[in-house]
Amino acid sequence: MKRLSILLLFITSTFWLSAQQKTYCNPINIDYGYGPIPNFLTWGKHRATADPAIVNYKGDYYLFSTNQTGYWWSSDMSDWHFVSRHFLTQEAIDNTPNKWDDLCAPAAWVQGDSLCVFGSTYSRLFPIWVSTNPKGNEWSKAVERFDIGGWDPAFFVDDDERLYMYNGSSNVYPLYGIELKRSNFQPIGTRKELLLLDDERIGWHRFGEHMDNTFLKPFMEGAWMTKHNGKYYLQWGGPGTEFSHYGDGVAVSDSPLGYFEHVSLPLSMKAGGFIRGAGHGATFQDNWKNYWHTSTMVINVKNNFERRIGIWPAGFDKDDVMYCNTAFGDYPHYLPNSEADHLQSRFTGWMLLNYNKPVRVSSTLGAFYANNIVDENVKTYWSAQTANKGEWLISDLGQISTVHAIQINYADQDVELMGKQIGTYHQYMVYYSLDGKKWSVLIDKSKNQKDVPHDYVELTKPVEARYLKLENIHMPTGKFAISGFRAFGLGKGDKPKAVEDFIVLRSDMTDKRNGWLKWKPVDGAYAYNIYIGQEPDKLYNCVMVYNVNEYYYPGMDKTKPYYFAIEAINENGTSEWTRAQAL
Repeated sequence: MKRLSILLLFITSTFWLSAQQKTYCNPINIDYGYGPIPNFLTWGKHRATADPAIVNYKGDYYLFSTNQTGYWWSSDMSDWHFVSRHFLTQEAIDNTPNKWDDLCAPAAWVQGDSLCVFGSTYSRLFPIWVSTNPKGNEWSKAVERFDIGGWDPAFFVDDDERLYMYNGSSNVYPLYGIELKRSNFQPIGTRKELLLLDDERIGWHRFGEHMDNTFLKPFMEGAWMTKHNGKYYLQWGGPGTEFSHYGDGVAVSDSPLGYFEHVSLPLSMKAGGFIRGAGHGATFQDNWKNYWHTSTMVINVKNNFERRIGIWPAGFDKDDVMYCNTAFGDYPHYLPNSEADHLQSRFTGWMLLNYNKPVRVSSTLGAFYANNIVDENVKTYWSAQTANKGEWLISDLGQISTVHAIQINYADQDVELMGKQIGTYHQYMVYYSLDGKKWSVLIDKSKNQKDVPHDYVELTKPVEARYLKLENIHMPTGKFAISGFRAFGLGKGDKPKAVEDFIVLRSDMTDKRNGWLKWKPVDGAYAYNIYIGQEPDKLYNCVMVYNVNEYYYPGMDKTKPYYFAIEAINENGTSEWTRAQAL
């Protein structure tokens, strides 16, 4: 009988995980390395990477990001495989002050039949690497020394095969561009100044959490180039990676070296939600030619450079306006599987089921309280007193709901590791229950051998549950600590009603960059999506706010009109949008 029970448990646990996932959830679940730079770890060791570049090479996706001592590849944008490699040569290590910057803010591009990679440097000692077999980790040097260098570089091959480089990372100097010889990567002429921020006119260009420039001038960094219908879309990150509205802007030109004109709205903005930020990234196409945008998401608790990576659907509308759809940007989205209209998003419609719902835990370390698990803020977390097997949490959904997916976000409490790690892993179990007494296995990762810091599990068959229990088996380092145990699916109640009395205000007398939005709270709604645009039918920016009925938005271009709409959100779905309000 015992043997039969064990067999049934195995069948049950593997049933939910047997099929390939069709969805993903930001931040993407890769084995992020731990911070390698001692000066950045004085408030606690932690995972960190940023500045992603994803390129589609021979039908697979290759992801490079800051200081990971290697890169990832994936055939489906879900299951990422790490390839360990040093790109910094021994000569550079011996002669460069920051020996930890193995591949900082990297450039990656396809040139001819090769995948090319170059890291940020103002030293001549960093090679340009090329490969025709990156899965096999086979690389050679296209040039031993790229003399002109460049911080936050990006390379672009035009339709006529001419090669350009863009670079810059400063709150004083602009982004630069230059043409290079394809044969030897030597510059043709000198760098050209292309673009500066315009924070006196465009509010979101201002530095600071509240876009107020009270501390520093804003930064411009992370160039990327995309060509569409004969126009050149120069993307850039700013105005500071420390802040919630860290985003990517875009400027447009008829020529690869300008003149470039700013688009007033951010290309990618994710100023609210569980994890914020969508800056310094890259735009790429999947195997069906759909556009996607990847960029940096911010945590910034133990250091300003404690960051993660997100991916969002992107594209160009019928008027060639470039957009990135970050609505529900940290909820489950469908992976690419066919040609799609990304203006319709890839959101699954699975809602968050346990926002601010009751939580019980096995133990609590200091002030790292249990409710931090469900407060939809990656910056806060619960920590158990130990990393022992058997530490647990129980999330009460408040009602019996249909659960489609689980995301488990681990926090770095008392971790001891530095740099990229190979062979570390998490192990855990998730159970579900209707009454909190009789439990069944939902997810069995007791034998897992992967490092899964933001593990996302889509169930092949949804379950009915009120209670969910996460039980620790093994941690790679530190305490058992969770910044978000997030259950996605649908509740049994009604969707929220549409927002009433939506008021948008803009200063006429002082600063037209600033706006203030207020609305009547909707019964049963736990969050709202605010949509922002400069035309009533092009509300391409989105901010999700939880448990409030106002939002201060100082990000407008003071010379342009703006439009806002809002929808209410609960466990059962979303309301209708309000009619777009003009400012």
